Amino acid sequence: MLEYVLEGDIDGLRVPATRPPRVADKLWQHTCCELFVARSSQPGYREFNFSPSGEWAAYSFTTYREGSPMEIEAPGIQLTRDRGRLALTARIPAEDEALRIGVCAVVEDAHGGISYWALRHAPGKPDFHHPQSFAMELDAIWH
Repeated sequence: MLEYVLEGDIDGLRVPATRPPRVADKLWQHTCCELFVARSSQPGYREFNFSPSGEWAAYSFTTYREGSPMEIEAPGIQLTRDRGRLALTARIPAEDEALRIGVCAVVEDAHGGISYWALRHAPGKPDFHHPQSFAMELDAIWH
């Protein structure tokens, strides 16, 4: 389970309206929470997009930006909005391996301006796919 929390002037953000849960494309063009996961022992990685709308997308990449959509079980996105706080939770399947992870978000302000947030950015323009953006390492998870 993942939880993303945005704190501050939430009313100054453009947050997508709630929609029926479904797979959707180009969620990253608006406020969206993202997760990048690479197995430490294998090339390639996966990308998960979670929109406050309740929509999601998942992609499997064999190498840098070379991939295609993949099917996942509905991540059960839930959104909680309080004064000065927006929290999104989502669930994805666990991996039984050591992982490198990039946790990031695209945030759109009320005027359409976009900012990019990550645990770590690679040099240059924001690129969540860049290997240097996979800033967190997790040991194998056993369930």
